[in-house]
Amino acid sequence: MTPLCEMLERIALDAGAAILDVYDAGPQVCYKDDHSPVTEADERAEAIILERLAAAFPHIPVVAEESVSSGRVPDISGGTFFLVDPLDGTKEFINRRNDFTVNIALIEGNVPVAGIVYAPAQRCAYVADGGRAEKLLLDPAWALEHRQAIRVRVRGAELTAVASRSHNSSETEAFLTGHGVMNYASVGSSLKFCLLAEGKADVYPRFGRTMEWDTAAGDAVLKAAGGSVVRLDGSRLLYGKTMQEEDSAFANPHFIAWADMSLIHLSGAEGLQPAYALS
Repeated sequence: MTPLCEMLERIALDAGAAILDVYDAGPQVCYKDDHSPVTEADERAEAIILERLAAAFPHIPVVAEESVSSGRVPDISGGTFFLVDPLDGTKEFINRRNDFTVNIALIEGNVPVAGIVYAPAQRCAYVADGGRAEKLLLDPAWALEHRQAIRVRVRGAELTAVASRSHNSSETEAFLTGHGVMNYASVGSSLKFCLLAEGKADVYPRFGRTMEWDTAAGDAVLKAAGGSVVRLDGSRLLYGKTMQEEDSAFANPHFIAWADMSLIHLSGAEGLQPAYALS
């Protein structure tokens, strides 16, 4: 465990404790201008994360979902910054499911180099730094019980996919059918990346809209475990996209997350051919 991972774990666990307090009491739901739900848990968790990151890393800007929604966007021109989603899977949280997460990722040179995905209701977390990914299991008192290295699996005879419970689409269904995916699980939040990272699934196609804070931490974990996240043209999904003519700042294009990178057929610098053909 690196010092960075240790700090991210502590911050995420504290934010998760605040989330569970609201979860147990029953959240009051409000709606933002884009009609997406937000709860007191989102706001409490983000306040904790921002305060702790500022104390530990005062010179690294933080791009956080609720802050951006309120118009507070830091200068990230230096190329190094944190991306924070204090409560990913708010719909799962509101509906009393347990697959919501706390996401914190460190971005350097437009790619996630470290991060944590913490699922407080499941008492587990996934962390990544220095090219190593680990899964953490917590005991009923939320103390560390077990830590193990994780790695993606090699493609087997059949592919297993994971996809969004709340944001499925006809494009996703077409992708799965077109690539002969027989096994399919619907999961909320950034845990989809983590299931690939720990060898329980092979592919996560996402044709719906996402924001960078939704994906960065899971991307970091999957990359450290041996996988990759690519756009439909085969290029690496990048972060810090602030000047986009086709969409708002920090919005992601469609992407495919793969466990076994041998399944990715990059098309070269031109990026003209689909990257998700299987052979």
